[in-house]
Amino acid sequence: MVKLAVVMDCQLLFLRLAAMKPLRSPSQLREDALAIWHAAVAAVRSDRLVLDNVAVEGDELRIGDGILSLSEIRQIAVVGAGKAGAGMAAGLCAALGPELLSAKQVTGWLNVPADCVTADSVLQAGPIHLHAARPAGQNEPTVEGVNGAEQILSIASSLGPNDLCLCLISGGGSALLPAPAVGISLADKQALTRHLSGAGANIEQLNTVRKQLSRIKGGGLARVCSAGRLISLVISDVLGDPLEIIASGPTVVDHSTPQAALAVLQRFNALELAPAATKYLQARMATYSNQQPRAQVTNVIIGNNAVAVDAAGIEAEHRGYSHAMLASRELEGAAEDIGVHLAAMAEQMRHAPGPDCLITGGEPTVQLAPAELRGKGGRNQQLVLAALCQLLDQQADTLAGAVILSGGTDGEDGPTDAAGALIDGETLARMKQLGLDPHVYLRRNDAYRFFEQLGGLIKTGPTHTNVCDVRVLVVDRVQPQPK
Repeated sequence: MVKLAVVMDCQLLFLRLAAMKPLRSPSQLREDALAIWHAAVAAVRSDRLVLDNVAVEGDELRIGDGILSLSEIRQIAVVGAGKAGAGMAAGLCAALGPELLSAKQVTGWLNVPADCVTADSVLQAGPIHLHAARPAGQNEPTVEGVNGAEQILSIASSLGPNDLCLCLISGGGSALLPAPAVGISLADKQALTRHLSGAGANIEQLNTVRKQLSRIKGGGLARVCSAGRLISLVISDVLGDPLEIIASGPTVVDHSTPQAALAVLQRFNALELAPAATKYLQARMATYSNQQPRAQVTNVIIGNNAVAVDAAGIEAEHRGYSHAMLASRELEGAAEDIGVHLAAMAEQMRHAPGPDCLITGGEPTVQLAPAELRGKGGRNQQLVLAALCQLLDQQADTLAGAVILSGGTDGEDGPTDAAGALIDGETLARMKQLGLDPHVYLRRNDAYRFFEQLGGLIKTGPTHTNVCDVRVLVVDRVQPQPK
């Protein structure tokens, strides 16, 4: 009996000591958080999404839930724009196959960021031309974008009633498809885009103005398309997947008005910024009408933020986490507010029963500091930096056993080469070692330079997709002290 009691006492002590030991090391937490985020991005690879939605089945072409008879199609033309364009083109060529590409004289033009035009991507895009419509990290209209948009309008308007026009649309399409209305200069549109973005205008407000000042947005492409069928494959970068907002809806009948665009300009004090644009909108109020497209138009959503968040949840479960997920379907608030909320969740999750992994998707906004003070960063980096500041202000030890990560699925966060950033115990220790004050960097939107010094940036290069942002919070729960 004595020996048995001793053995039981030793086993009880061992169990108590084991209960005090962290379940996951800091390095394991970081590895897990990154793997969960990368799983989200992999699930929305643009070529994969297209291959899942386009297939040749005998003499029929399946696109989404629709079936088309190939014998009734004379020619297939492909147009479009977006950060996912190169991958979508590769997926489409693979789905159609070389025989059909030749038989239907497939040709096309896509406006994409310059860093998406590589030897490999051009090879995979086959007969579909990839046009560098803007430099990497510069999400605003350019002269190259205007030239490409003119080519797209020309292709769409040259088709006949027995032709099929496929439009590949993804995030970033608005800036990549500039076709200013008559009397409006590219400089006017650039100035308005910069001003509205810097003043905190959300994507709906930005696109309301863009559509009313464009010949291609707001259904403009559909109105000029003379093909019998126009089918758009859309990877959504807008929460809730409103087709009229994604890339400013080039193939969607527009329900916005010149009055609505003027209201946005007035709200953000931009009426005097581009007088030609204001004058154009005021004149258009009297004659505006929604012209219907000639082609039969179908828009198919093939990927969105929810797909990415779901895939991240599957990876978290595979790694042994009890996770909670939320893919926002509405516009989010300030990045700083979301960062503060994640900091509070991290503290709660470390010390209370429940999930030890939180995955959220969305797209917050950032109000920029004055140009003379502004540093370098993006909304994801700003969000993570705000979370760090909140934890420091609360003097919480949360980062001893947690990782907070936020990244853009397109691999671009603002005008930087980083997708986002993360914080954990390692970045906190490095910050203290270097004597950095994160609050200073937060105030001047300089998160990139802050995290660059700490090894906290997430860099992927172009991912050829774009479904907003994915955030991952993982914790090693604080174990109760033995009594």
